[in-house]
Amino acid sequence: MANQDVFQGSANYIAGSDLLYAVNISISLAKPLLIKGEPGTGKTMLAEAIAEALDKQLIIWSVKSTTKAKDGLYVYDTVQRLYDSQFNEADVSDIRKYIHPGKLGEAFMAAKQPVLLIDEIDKADLEFPNDLLWELDKMEFYIPETKETVKAIHRPIVIITSNAEKELPDAFLRRCIFHYIAFPDPETMRKIIAVHFDDLEDKLVDAALESFYWLRSVRDLQKKPATSELIDWVRALQISGIPVERLAEDLPFAGVLLKKNQDLEMVEAARKREHDMRGRGIY
Repeated sequence: MANQDVFQGSANYIAGSDLLYAVNISISLAKPLLIKGEPGTGKTMLAEAIAEALDKQLIIWSVKSTTKAKDGLYVYDTVQRLYDSQFNEADVSDIRKYIHPGKLGEAFMAAKQPVLLIDEIDKADLEFPNDLLWELDKMEFYIPETKETVKAIHRPIVIITSNAEKELPDAFLRRCIFHYIAFPDPETMRKIIAVHFDDLEDKLVDAALESFYWLRSVRDLQKKPATSELIDWVRALQISGIPVERLAEDLPFAGVLLKKNQDLEMVEAARKREHDMRGRGIY
């Protein structure tokens, strides 16, 4: 594999050795890399980091519940063609003018090898991944309206993310290299914080991490705070100048970390229980 095709991480993305191996094996074998992990583990940012590090165009296909596989191939603009035919705006005999590439089509037509991110594939229905099997295998698709086959000029580096909200078909999984990104441990999170801040006091980082991981340990939270919430929270603490010592007794700006009323109430109750136990010498 050529040196320029080896992903070694980037200054703005902290990647463990296992993840680096998975990325480079995927590139070497020319197979899609399926990345799973809970929200906030950097799945989407991985594709951005690969594109930046390898100096390649990033094409993002954001999947929604209504997304169909064909949407990523091409769109036939029948509405515009009907309008043109009714008002004599253009020659409607050339159907090619009304065929517009989707994100997968863009990746196939790119003059240089791009990075294609198929983001949150598990949001679509169960048939969506299966409907992409041929295109991802053969790197081509057929347009019946023009009777043309579009073949990839360069096989894109394909990164597929999933929040594991639903199981993906076995046939699809067999065609992918799989990697699960575990939530960062405190030491890795410290490195991630360092990427976003130039001059943070160690005491602030220590206290913020302790509170953050305690918060994530509270049982039955509907939405655990993720890396992005932690970065925003540390920035809020830094701007406000709140004494570090306060974090041992309080959770200032809790709304930066928690987004649901039930979670705020649950955390407040957990803090009160801890304070009570400490007061009785139990904790």
